[in-house]
Order: sequence, then C-alpha cells, then structure tokens
Amino acid sequence: MNPLILRLVAGRILVALVTLLIVAVTIFCATALLPGDVAQILLGQAATPEAVAGLRTAMHLDQPALVRFFAWLGGLATGDLGVSYVNNMPIADLLGARLANSLRLAGITAALSVPVALTLGITAAILRGTVYDRLISILTIGVISVPEFMVATLAVIVFAVYLGWLPALSMTGDITSFAGLVKAFAMPVITLSFVISAQMIRMTRAAVIETLDAPYVEMALLKGASRRRMVLRHALPNALGPIVNAVALSLSYLLGGVIIVETIFNYPGIAKLMLDAVSTRDLPLIQSCAMIFCIAYLLLITIADLVAIVSNPRLRRS
Repeated sequence: MNPLILRLVAGRILVALVTLLIVAVTIFCATALLPGDVAQILLGQAATPEAVAGLRTAMHLDQPALVRFFAWLGGLATGDLGVSYVNNMPIADLLGARLANSLRLAGITAALSVPVALTLGITAAILRGTVYDRLISILTIGVISVPEFMVATLAVIVFAVYLGWLPALSMTGDITSFAGLVKAFAMPVITLSFVISAQMIRMTRAAVIETLDAPYVEMALLKGASRRRMVLRHALPNALGPIVNAVALSLSYLLGGVIIVETIFNYPGIAKLMLDAVSTRDLPLIQSCAMIFCIAYLLLITIADLVAIVSNPRLRRS
C-alpha cells in the first residue's frame, strides 16, 4: 500500500474519531436540555423537595454539566454505560438483548435487500433507456416518496388485514421454528426492505452509469471488448467505491432510523427501547442508545470511505 493511500486512510479514521467526539458532546447537551426534572418525574408530584434533592444527589444530577459529561465520556471509553434511572439496572444488560434483536433484524433485511437492490440497480444502468430501466426508476421513485409509516401501514392492511397471511405485530416469543421466524420478522423486514432497497437501487444505478460514461470504458468498447467484459472488468471495479457508499448509507438507516417500524410492529429493538427511555427521561439510557446509533452510522460510512480509497485504481497507481 503506497504512502498516499496510508495518509488518506489515517486521515479518514482521524476524522471519524473527531466526529464521534463532536457527536458525544451534542448528544449529552441535547439530553441535558430535555424538559422536566428527572428526579421529580421519577418520584412523582407528591414527592417532597427533600426527597427530590436527595435523589438528584444520588444520581449526581447536582454536579456541574462539565463534570457529568467527562464522567459519562470516561465510562463510555471503559465500557461502563452506567445505570438506568428507571429500572436501576446496568444499561449494558438492558441493551444486550435489544441490540441483538436490532442487529438480527438489520442482518435479515440486508441479506434480502442488498442482493436484490444491487442486481436491479446494475441491470437498470446497463439497460439504460429501456422499458425495464424506466419501470425500475418509476417504482423506486414511488417507494422513496412514501414515508416509512405509510409503507408499514400498507403492509399491515394488505398482509395482515385483507390477506391474513401475517400477524400485524411482531411475534418474537417463538422463533424456534421457521413459522415463528416469519411471524417475528416478516412485517418489519418487508417495510425496511422496501425503503432501503429503493434508495440503494437509485444510488447504484447512478454510480454504474457514471462509470459506464467514462472515457476508458468507451475506449474498451472501441478496442473490441464485449459488453459483458466491459461491465465486469472495467465498469464495476471502478464503481465499487460509490456502490459500497450506497450500500453503507442505506444500511446505516437500519440501526438509526427504525424507530417508526419498531414502534408500529412492537418489535423489541434498541430503537423502541430508546423511545421508551425518552418518555421516562432515562437520560443515561437515551445517551447510550443514541451513541450506539451514531457509532454504527460512522462505522459504516468510514468503512465505505476506506473501501473507496483502497479500491481507487488511480490512487493505487500513484
């Protein structure tokens, strides 16, 4: 690996770390500005001022914000996420099962949607201007224009109400059989796959078209290269970076933007846990969930950028 690529990779990792620190500051400040007194909410309106003050002291809420921020940041660095205000349980224990559920949902959705989206996006780019390309473009634009809650609602109406094939809620109690797996994941996966596949198809198609219009691809055609060889040997390797970015941007939505989906289908994931924590002003739990979302997003985007840097033929030759 040449020094230029090493400098670019090191710079991108440094940018990710600085961004993560800025995100941590933003999350802490945003949660600190949430309305209401946490101690008062937990004890109820009938609590005496002395009891409220004692609880605030026990939860270290009486300390300056800067002290609480560095204590929280130090805990994150050492893996200590703190204790939930509401459940009085270690946050790591609360996040364990929920995070596993969200990762399982994201994995199944990615396994189904990524191959389909890449196939449709690449073939639409190769067959640009045909009826097939126009049909794919119309369908993807239509799906992107529909918000997630509408897609979820339509899925419930079609598959649960009219057809009666699937339950309206995610049944996660029994996933020891294939039928239980379908009941637990079918509706959330259908909704998420529609949304992220449409975005992925559009971005993949644009990346491949841009590569196919490059001068070196036209030169390969003039030299007698077959269309299949031109696409597989020349276009796709050079479009790998933009395609990986398209996949990363779409998959980052699975961890950070599934609050609506998990709420509608009552799926016990980390987004649903964060929503419950906001309603109870459980600040440490909100902060931990938000940091997980941001870390996952930054990790995916950083990996995509690194792949784009390493796979760039011009950088490898320089």
